[in-house]
Amino acid sequence: MSASLINDQPGLERSVTVIRPSRGWVSVDLRELWQYRELLYFLTWRDVKVRYKQTIIGFAWAILQPVFMMIVFSLFFGILANIPSGNVPYPLFTYAALLPWMLFSNGLNRASLSLVADANLIQKVYFPRMLLPISGILSPLIDFAIAFVVLIGLMFYFGFLPGFNILWVLVFLLLELMLAAGLGLWLAAINVEYRDIAYAIPFLLQLVLFASPVIYSSSFVPPRYQVIYGLLNPMAGIIEGLRWAILGTDPPGVLVFASAGIIIFVLISGVYYFKRREKLFADVV
Repeated sequence: MSASLINDQPGLERSVTVIRPSRGWVSVDLRELWQYRELLYFLTWRDVKVRYKQTIIGFAWAILQPVFMMIVFSLFFGILANIPSGNVPYPLFTYAALLPWMLFSNGLNRASLSLVADANLIQKVYFPRMLLPISGILSPLIDFAIAFVVLIGLMFYFGFLPGFNILWVLVFLLLELMLAAGLGLWLAAINVEYRDIAYAIPFLLQLVLFASPVIYSSSFVPPRYQVIYGLLNPMAGIIEGLRWAILGTDPPGVLVFASAGIIIFVLISGVYYFKRREKLFADVV
């Protein structure tokens, strides 16, 4: 970015900022992101308001979706298929996993489509483009917080009182947001050029749902494959970690470390790939 002076009238000088695309692999300017923090807030709040605008029950949808999925899963997998859930009632077992899964899937879907959805904004004004996918990831946190109140109610109903492990919830939520951010940045940048992403994401998320320990425990996977499971599906370690923190189930062990390692890699690579392609967004989108 550089500045030059333009004299279009005698005795008058105006400072003009000229924005030029960067070359090569550029570093992430965290100070710039911090300077635009208010814009991030407004983009996030805009997503929340647009999602529930002109709805009859509004934020109640944040509760109805996981509750009805819990009922369906409890009926077919808990009662009919009789999938074991240890010493935890199956409705509570699956609801505690549905909350982080829906936070991840909703955030990833919005982040992946964010650049194309705001194409007019990208073409008209400069701001850190990374704010768009990040806002798409943060907006479902409102739904998560509302639905978490129901989880607390279920815990008291079934007699499960949280212990000191509940403090680890923030750590696992941070890991989940890091994973959604890394994948969201990758997919958002790719979606600018290849719109197939918009069709592939919902289908892939459905597949990953059943590959994640939402309706079953990760103990179904043999111990010798736990590391591979965590590397291929980082959400497995996050979901089991949150179950342990909230419900006091068996510690996830090596599964969490495998998931955390791949999450860090996905986030760093996603950030740098996004920055690499950022200079083309306004022309291609």
